[in-house]
Amino acid sequence: MPTLIQAPARIAPAGNKPKLIDEYVGRVNSQTTQASIAYMRSPSGWQEPGQTPEFDEFTVVLAGTLRVEHAGGALEVHAGQAVIAQRGEWVRYSTPGPEGAEYLAVCIPAFSPGTVHRDS
Repeated sequence: MPTLIQAPARIAPAGNKPKLIDEYVGRVNSQTTQASIAYMRSPSGWQEPGQTPEFDEFTVVLAGTLRVEHAGGALEVHAGQAVIAQRGEWVRYSTPGPEGAEYLAVCIPAFSPGTVHRDS
């Protein structure tokens, strides 16, 4: 039987400024370990510590621009574009533009604080 997700769970973010993370599917909201799906809204100037996660992350930018730093440089991912970060690859996400960003993030397996491995 299909499972209806009535509403997302608000997740506490990492980073230098407040950011909204609404998890629809994942370890917190649906007790799903196979994948997580979250809607993110981050303000202008937001950035989080770098990370080397144990999951693949698929991100679709809905509005604004998401900057994705990686070992070989950086990508500017604009509204209507997507980016894939492979597990074990160092990345750092930020929204330096004046409009911030809105995006969907899908992690496989599901995001977990214990498997994200943020820089100290």
